Amino acid sequence: MPDTTTKADHLCVLVHGLWGNPSHLDYVASALRERHDEDSLYILSAKGNSGNWTYDGIELGGERLAHEIEETLETLDKKGQKIKKLSIVGYSLGGLVSRYAIGLLHAHGWLEKLQPVNFTTFASPHVGVRTPLKGIRGQIWNGLGPKTISMSGQQLFMVDSFRNTGRPLLSVLADPESIFIQGLKQFQHRSAYANIVNDRSVVFYTSALSKVDPFRDLDNININYVKGYDQVIIDPDNYLLPSTPEEPENVASRWWKQLKTVVQGLPFWLLVILLVPPASTIFLANAAVQTCRSRQRIRLHTEGKNKVLFGRYKVPLLVQDVHHVMEEVFENVNARQEPAYLSSTEEDNLSDSSTEKVGIKTSKPGSEVSSAGLYQPTNSHAYEEEYPASHHHKLALTDDQFAIIDSLNAVGFRKYPVYIHKHRHSHAAIIVRVRKDGFGEGEIVMKHWLDNEFVV
Repeated sequence: MPDTTTKADHLCVLVHGLWGNPSHLDYVASALRERHDEDSLYILSAKGNSGNWTYDGIELGGERLAHEIEETLETLDKKGQKIKKLSIVGYSLGGLVSRYAIGLLHAHGWLEKLQPVNFTTFASPHVGVRTPLKGIRGQIWNGLGPKTISMSGQQLFMVDSFRNTGRPLLSVLADPESIFIQGLKQFQHRSAYANIVNDRSVVFYTSALSKVDPFRDLDNININYVKGYDQVIIDPDNYLLPSTPEEPENVASRWWKQLKTVVQGLPFWLLVILLVPPASTIFLANAAVQTCRSRQRIRLHTEGKNKVLFGRYKVPLLVQDVHHVMEEVFENVNARQEPAYLSSTEEDNLSDSSTEKVGIKTSKPGSEVSSAGLYQPTNSHAYEEEYPASHHHKLALTDDQFAIIDSLNAVGFRKYPVYIHKHRHSHAAIIVRVRKDGFGEGEIVMKHWLDNEFVV
């Protein structure tokens, strides 16, 4: 931490994702700094969970982050710099770690001492990363995933049993009576940016808190973009416009489209054929080693033998009581899976029978919410008439996942779908994780966020 102090009374914390480090958010920090100088904003790029330490789970990661924030606040205070406002920005897994840390800060009274201003997530898996599939393919993928990244994998796939609750951590994290939701509610502005395509780590439904995917058939929809942001940011109040009538395809055009699809898929299949067998062996071997190391860190952390006293973070949870290569391979494999949808009978059997409509209207805190906790589109009847019924089908998620979506939507998030056109790795492009050609649309995302959602 720099020795010099500034007049800034607003602390903004940037939290990276899985396998990440603070440098992944360098562009976010630089974009913030271009708008707000050192005397108006103090930026903390959290580093306590860098690299393989992200294997250790959301709970441990959240405790480390809360400790780092508290330590920063106390250090600045000793130097005479009084922080009065707090904002937190989470990227990918960092969004979940941030939400856990917010609960701890709330339990320790920090959100009463500070003014919680902005909470934003970029491509964060709020509903986990379980692939909405039925049948053997879904069972294999959703069974293999949790075994590759230690505790974080179990929690992201929601196969863990958190503490003595008998529930997955993500369910507890979204419990309306938890310290996590109570803390989240105190932030004045809450927003989430979600990729609609090519995010091979965090697909749309989980980062946008949606029970449906209105963007699964991009060739047959007319997207409604926010003006001034180069067809990257989609209007959060009205995702789609009426489709323009098209002439029926002839045989030649259908054949050409199929050929293009095959050709475009060749690089992926070559990658799978050439890299998956050796890379899978390396990845799984490394995963086994890192999982053992992670378990040891978790054990030392739990026993208080890691030279930092984290015992005080074990507060009551309920208010009433080869990485880069393998990332490409595994993400691409996951991206090729077509999601399954619930049948009409299955939808009727859900405890919450309300169906989320395409173009769901999100709003800033204070907007009207339905009894089911969902923001209603301006004219739902018009949507039902305009778009095919298939767009309304709920994804084949679990009851726990549907409950998470309802709970977080009830809290209130302004949700912005993002369409990255120029690069297939939209998960990295959305925050310009590195400076490279093709990531320029992420700069537009940052501009929109700073123009519309980040308040100093």
